[in-house]
Amino acid sequence: MDLISSLILAVVQGILEWFPVSSSGHMALVGKLIESSADFAFEMALNFGTLMAVFVYFRKDIIMIVRDILNGKWLTDNSKLGFLILVASIPAGIFGFIFRSYFDVISGNLFILGSGWLVTSVVLFIGSFSKSKNKNASQLSYFRAFVIGITQAFAIIPGVSRSGMTLSSGLFFGLKEKQAILFSYLLAIPVIIGANLVTFGNKVISADFLLPTIVTFVIGLVFMNFSFKYVLNDRKNLKWFGIYTLLLGIVSLILGAV
Repeated sequence: MDLISSLILAVVQGILEWFPVSSSGHMALVGKLIESSADFAFEMALNFGTLMAVFVYFRKDIIMIVRDILNGKWLTDNSKLGFLILVASIPAGIFGFIFRSYFDVISGNLFILGSGWLVTSVVLFIGSFSKSKNKNASQLSYFRAFVIGITQAFAIIPGVSRSGMTLSSGLFFGLKEKQAILFSYLLAIPVIIGANLVTFGNKVISADFLLPTIVTFVIGLVFMNFSFKYVLNDRKNLKWFGIYTLLLGIVSLILGAV
């Protein structure tokens, strides 16, 4: 992959990771258009950039969670939130371990992408019309956190949005908008760390990944702040993303059938 292509994909990841439209699906689609698709290792490197953006943006929440757990204060809201995230991460870990290589091969299939976007569209419409019970993320039951984790696991399918699935599920279970976003974004941490460990292990990461990863990190910070404060803070906005993924899914299915 040449530098320009890698930077284009880095920008796509940095912007779309924070919106419920499947950034990985868009990277596969853009990769087809520029005839330079990303392999799984490159995609994980870009995800590491977005992971660092999450750490920076939500550093106070992460510090409080880790602090309370390490200090043995396991009954606080911070500790419970940390345990809920770990429980919700289990399904994605299992699904990823079993099916990752299969879905990596078909990630550029337009029919699969289109189907994934249609699934995302339906879920986003459900989330946009769900009623808020003004719950904080720490008030979730462990069972409901596990269910949200199952919806996240389905995002291994190309075109299915991880944030769309988890955000809509959180809203459906009565979370306030920003609490649903917080849980969704923090839930990405164990998944991305685990995927990077499996992908790279003790290998030396290619220097070619460095600049695109930094670009993803910087752009990611900007658009995460924009999404968190002005877009996803109102669940009604999900319907617009639902319309977008519906149209994108239909077009992809048509093009895949040609």
